Amino acid sequence: MHPPLFKIRDNGYFGFINAEGEVIIEPQFLDVDHFRNGYTSVQLNGQRALLDHLGRLYVRRLYRSIGIFQEDMARVQVVKTMGFIDKKGKEVISAVFDEVSDFSQGLAAAKLEGSAGFIDQKGAFIAPPIYSGTGNYSDGLAPAALNGIWGFVDKTGKFVIEPSWDAASPFQGNVAVIVRDGRWGLVNREGKECITPQFEFVKGHVQGEFFDGMALSYRDGKFGFVGQNGEIAIEPMFDLAGDFGENLALVEINGAFGYVDKTGKLIIMPKFEDAGVFSEGLAQIRSNGKWGYIDTSGQFVIPPVYEKASPFSNGLALVVQHSKWLYINKNQQVIWEEKKLIS
Repeated sequence: MHPPLFKIRDNGYFGFINAEGEVIIEPQFLDVDHFRNGYTSVQLNGQRALLDHLGRLYVRRLYRSIGIFQEDMARVQVVKTMGFIDKKGKEVISAVFDEVSDFSQGLAAAKLEGSAGFIDQKGAFIAPPIYSGTGNYSDGLAPAALNGIWGFVDKTGKFVIEPSWDAASPFQGNVAVIVRDGRWGLVNREGKECITPQFEFVKGHVQGEFFDGMALSYRDGKFGFVGQNGEIAIEPMFDLAGDFGENLALVEINGAFGYVDKTGKLIIMPKFEDAGVFSEGLAQIRSNGKWGYIDTSGQFVIPPVYEKASPFSNGLALVVQHSKWLYINKNQQVIWEEKKLIS
């Protein structure tokens, strides 16, 4: 594991600090992604280059985009085609595919000349490109479609859950999202619909993705939650809701935000103007137009004095005050402060 690094901004350029506020990579890039698994990508000459946690650039070749390392390989895009690089920036699978997914369990979904299959880490098709669509493997199963109808295949490419749906997503534990007639539900690994497709998709919201064992759902104008056990955990009843974090989820009732537990019981009464997800014991909250942080009892531990606030991660949170970036710890101590703003 690499020590966490935090994105900073100085005079329009970006770099990184460590958790003590020490500058590890000087602000010198016009754009950077966040570090994940020890690497990030940065903008260089209008394209993307690989950067490691020591600040070393790998510029064997520049790419339109660079993904996250999964199983020691990252997706890259050259103009319209995609391939993979290793952690030295070497293109180990040539960028010849129309589309690719991240590697999972030694295989990646790949589309070539309009047809999809699964490749190994040498770039060879293990399951031939005979599908109209594919997705990632999870515990030996992956979504795949024939003629636009989706089911689930094993690692040989054989359907073990027959194509029955308009769309399907990779399994998350024992359940996967399936879609019929524009609505989604859940199927288990035996191929049984444990929740028949009934929930609507809402633009700007992620539905069917589990956080803390719960997924946001939407039906008849209200938000609720389904559990990863394949049951409707909280019937849709809220005007708005957010993802669970640390066993609590924000909900909106009559224009105010509070938090419920996994049974739907109100734990923190709706009294805030806006709210975020709980992380490391705190959640960002807006009150009187400013952002601060509350604990799981609903009490402010950092008063609302910031223009913007992000969730805590690895002990620090990025906030904005007087238009400047600050990183603070849970004692509200400033660990790093942006020195200069663009005029």
